[in-house]
Amino acid sequence: MRARKPLRATWLAASIVFNPAWVRIDVLRDAALSWHIPIAAPLTRGARMYMDAPRRSGQLSATVRSIMRTNPRLSAIDALELAARTLSAAREHGLDPGFLAATLLQESAYDPNALSWAGAAGIGQFMVGTADGYGIDPFDPGPAIDATARLLGEYVARYRLQGAPDPFALALAAYNAGPAAVAKYDGVPPYAETIEYIADIRERWSRIVRDR
Repeated sequence: MRARKPLRATWLAASIVFNPAWVRIDVLRDAALSWHIPIAAPLTRGARMYMDAPRRSGQLSATVRSIMRTNPRLSAIDALELAARTLSAAREHGLDPGFLAATLLQESAYDPNALSWAGAAGIGQFMVGTADGYGIDPFDPGPAIDATARLLGEYVARYRLQGAPDPFALALAAYNAGPAAVAKYDGVPPYAETIEYIADIRERWSRIVRDR
């Protein structure tokens, strides 16, 4: 993320939550980065602070709130951009946006610079070989979100085609422990870390769905 001007208060966190389809990311970003914003700016009509937005105010708002709760170090504008990219990537690859968002929250708390002790990097926590295979820089958040959605979408489609009763659990197991482990155990591997990983993401996903 590039450096932001030190503008605070409502403008950074505001967006039209009563109809997310109307949100113009480019207009909102330009306004938030401006030093002088007219009080009567049309884009602020009907706007509310994301953190104070009502429950069931839409997928975009629910995702932004989840990101900001989990990683308060992100600015509201960064959270908005990441949430919008998540929704777009999820829909492109046939995933529920909440499922993708919950996975990214679990992997890195949407930190573009996250780095694990094992060497997994970026928002999607890709190993170097996996990132190279997708032709991305794992620390570049937009392409990393897209690649995460693509990989999870491929896993879900594969296990659904195989008739798995819960293709999402298997997709998460493959993302965490590798598809070879899923094949070896013909299901979720009996690894405590993987079982807890799936449970945590389900809880995050449920929370996002409740907030829509």
